Amino acid sequence: MSATGQTMSPDAIAALVEAAKEGRLPEEPRNEPRRQRRMRTVDFTRPTKFTAEQERRIKRALDTFCRTASGRLSAELRMPLELEVINVSQLTWSNAHAQVPSSSITAMIETRPVLARMLLTAEVGLVLHAIELLLGGDAVAQPRDRRLTDIDWALARHFIDRLLAQLSAVWMDFTELELDLATLDTHMDTAHVAPVSEPTLSLTMEARLEQSSFTLAMLLPWAAIAPVADRFTSRDELGSAAGDDAESLTRAVGRVDMMVRAEVAAVQLPIDQVLSLRPGDVLRLDARAEEGVTVFADSVPVHRAMPGRSGNRRAIQVIERIQGEQA
Repeated sequence: MSATGQTMSPDAIAALVEAAKEGRLPEEPRNEPRRQRRMRTVDFTRPTKFTAEQERRIKRALDTFCRTASGRLSAELRMPLELEVINVSQLTWSNAHAQVPSSSITAMIETRPVLARMLLTAEVGLVLHAIELLLGGDAVAQPRDRRLTDIDWALARHFIDRLLAQLSAVWMDFTELELDLATLDTHMDTAHVAPVSEPTLSLTMEARLEQSSFTLAMLLPWAAIAPVADRFTSRDELGSAAGDDAESLTRAVGRVDMMVRAEVAAVQLPIDQVLSLRPGDVLRLDARAEEGVTVFADSVPVHRAMPGRSGNRRAIQVIERIQGEQA
């Protein structure tokens, strides 16, 4: 039988035997190597929910926090304290939480008015150093590890509150959300902050105090910035139209407080005349009553208006806008 299943004749068999004796067997057909299917390794512990631009801007916010908090705490502790962001990585919540040193104090932070949670952790050694300095000690001697007493916890909360005050000011500038300290405890489990698979940005900071070095970490789950994610995204990534850009610009400046005043008229006098004014003196303003008053936004004239009343209050009624070339 041949390899193809066909019957060979006696003459063909004899010829095959002779060829085998002489080493002239036909070569077996070789199969071409099959191309292997390309495989891509996916690390599910490294999500990509946060964009590169969002990571960069959040890190920039933390850099600002490190600079302001370093100065504030150095003055309060009477000892130079340097804070610096040393690592930014994107993980799942469970993996990010597992990388925090077990000997850490953990502050659960809540945002207002949009409720979301994040964690700020600090190694116990840093907190003990801060407690010693707040009580008038020095940072030369390494504080021994000990179980924190009620007084220790009160001072630890004071220290974390000072950190959070600086972080909250920076966070407000970026997101218009306030940060509140919800709980302070030793390293907690992950149950009540975020799901274990939640994409989380882990930002590690180094705290240098004299010859000692400690780490702080901020664990920022995606849910904590989802309502304000556009604040950490550039215009190109948003892909918004010009109208959307104008609306976002208006929204950004719309809450800025502005001094608005109504001015009947003004006159400039040398300082000696101002000092010589007495009760009963009359100043000529050279302004006509029918022209009404001028409404100023800070120092810029913006409207003409007529004075009047609204109920028991003095008021003005805007009658026309002052063009830029008239201002």
